[in-house]
Amino acid sequence: MATYRRPGQVAQRWLDMGAREDRALAVLMAGCTLVFISQWPVLNRRAVLEDVELSPLLGASLMAWIFIAPLLFYAISFVIGLVLRAMGKEEPGYPARITLFWPLLATSPIILLYGLTVGFTGDSPAATAVGLIWCVLFLWFWISGLRRVLKA
Repeated sequence: MATYRRPGQVAQRWLDMGAREDRALAVLMAGCTLVFISQWPVLNRRAVLEDVELSPLLGASLMAWIFIAPLLFYAISFVIGLVLRAMGKEEPGYPARITLFWPLLATSPIILLYGLTVGFTGDSPAATAVGLIWCVLFLWFWISGLRRVLKA
C-alpha cells in the first residue's frame, strides 16, 4: 500500500536493500505470474463465446507471461540501463531492473481487477477505465523509481 502513497520512497527502499538479482527475478516472476492469473477470466470468456478449447489458450498465455514476458522486461531494463549509464550513472543495471519490475508487482491488484472486468464485461468502458488506471499507476511507479535512481 505504501507504493500507492509514496512510490519514490518505496523505490528508494528497494534500492537501499542492495543489488540482489535473485530478489529482482522473484519480483518479476511474481508479477508475471499474477498477470497470467489475471488472464484466466478473459480467456475463459473467449473460450465460451468462441466455442474453443480453454487449454490451448491458457497454454499460450502461460508461455507468453511466464517465459517470454520476463525476457522482454529484462531487455527493456537493459536499454534503460544503457540510458542511465549514458547519463553518468555507474552500475545502473540493477536499479534499472528493480525500478521496472517492482511496478509490475505493485500494480498487480489493478491487473487482477482488469482481468475480472474484461472477463465479465468484455471490451467495455469499465474495462478501458481499469486498464487506463493500471497504465497510469505503472508509469507513475516506474518514473518515480527512475527519478530516485537519477538523484542517487
